[in-house]
Amino acid sequence: MEFYEVVKIRRSVRKYKATPVEQEKLDRILEAARSAPSAANIQPCRFFVLLNADLRHQLKAAYAPDWFHTAPVILVGCVDTTQAWRRSDGKSYADVDLAIAMEHVILAATAEGLGTCWIGAFKPEPVRQLLELPPGLEPIAMTPIGYPDEQPAPKRRKPLSEIVKFIR
Repeated sequence: MEFYEVVKIRRSVRKYKATPVEQEKLDRILEAARSAPSAANIQPCRFFVLLNADLRHQLKAAYAPDWFHTAPVILVGCVDTTQAWRRSDGKSYADVDLAIAMEHVILAATAEGLGTCWIGAFKPEPVRQLLELPPGLEPIAMTPIGYPDEQPAPKRRKPLSEIVKFIR
């Protein structure tokens, strides 16, 4: 699928078929995440791919909506905060690095004919406990991955004139 078409058709999917996702597709999606740029090329991102239904359902303690747990795959994106690059004022780029990698995941999944939905509004502590994350490894975002069982309508986007200023 052509890149701009992928960007245009990507939607947040909240209804998934039970059809398993092929390992080859998951491998290509994860390779896209690995290929994402990171500040100073430190690569602090870590990914957990939950294929087990019991584990996916245990994430209800972190994020309760039923649709989330019906996807055949849930990917949890984390960062190693001890390795992240810091700007001169001390600002950590860990979250930025993870956001870039997760967007690579979401666009790659779309190109594979799969649906996703960026989840940031979750309780991190149950995720830490379920995945037995060591100190410094912070869960930042999650996404279900699966074959869509719905076709969400496009969302309204602001016109470029509202979000872009050309300085010549």
